[in-house]
Amino acid sequence: MIGNPISIRPFIGAKDFDLSRAFYAEMGFTENRINEQLSVFHFKGISFYLQNAYVKDWVDNTMVFVEVENLTAFWEKLQNLNLSEKFPTVKLIAPKSIDWGRECFVHDPSGILWHFGSFKN
Repeated sequence: MIGNPISIRPFIGAKDFDLSRAFYAEMGFTENRINEQLSVFHFKGISFYLQNAYVKDWVDNTMVFVEVENLTAFWEKLQNLNLSEKFPTVKLIAPKSIDWGRECFVHDPSGILWHFGSFKN
């Protein structure tokens, strides 16, 4: 790769921008509002852009993978947030083991699929 990359920040869409903003804040991300149509969310070393844009085919096919240090601890904290109660369209799927490690899933309010996983050592 040319240059010295510092970060990668995917752009994701939102069916209801304000609802998605609230969801990501509840998950612990810090929001920096860029303008009325765009925010960047940060948590430790990861960031992503949330757009006030919804194209069903795009959003329905968006997946983001985040590696976490301890999936068991992450899952426990995630469950304690009661996200499905606060955001009725949000769906959490418990961790499962696969050949490369373990992962759980979170569908955000728009349907974007987040994979949170830990690799085998």
